[in-house]
Amino acid sequence: MKDHQYFLSEAIAEARKGASEGGIPIGSILVYKNKIIGRGHNRRVQSGSVVLHGEMDALENAGRQPASVYRACTIYTTLSPCPMCSGAILLYGIPKVVIGENKTFLGAEDYLTQNGVELIKMDNPECMEMMENFINDRPDLWNEDIGE
Repeated sequence: MKDHQYFLSEAIAEARKGASEGGIPIGSILVYKNKIIGRGHNRRVQSGSVVLHGEMDALENAGRQPASVYRACTIYTTLSPCPMCSGAILLYGIPKVVIGENKTFLGAEDYLTQNGVELIKMDNPECMEMMENFINDRPDLWNEDIGE
């Protein structure tokens, strides 16, 4: 059985893919019954999109699923989910979110927990380093969306 670290490493691989494409290094994986059914990374830059955050991309790439599937999924994300992504998590009834890190950005975690979503915070140094480097190197791009 694969563990949280395994699936988070898959989300990190997605974040690195996004960075290699010139985008923002945030990745996400949607897991159902210990199998990845969706993977994605922030593609705002690459697609000229205002909504393709990592979690949204993973949901999109999972394709349409029955509500019963979403209610049995865990979503992994390298960075704390923003209010938009948190809303999507609640909309689809995803019960568990594994967060790579929330030090560089604290998303809508309170909103998720107040609505019954279980959060597992990994405090992953690789996730933190990726975001710290990105924010330092590209503050203009970071601040364009959810930064200050």
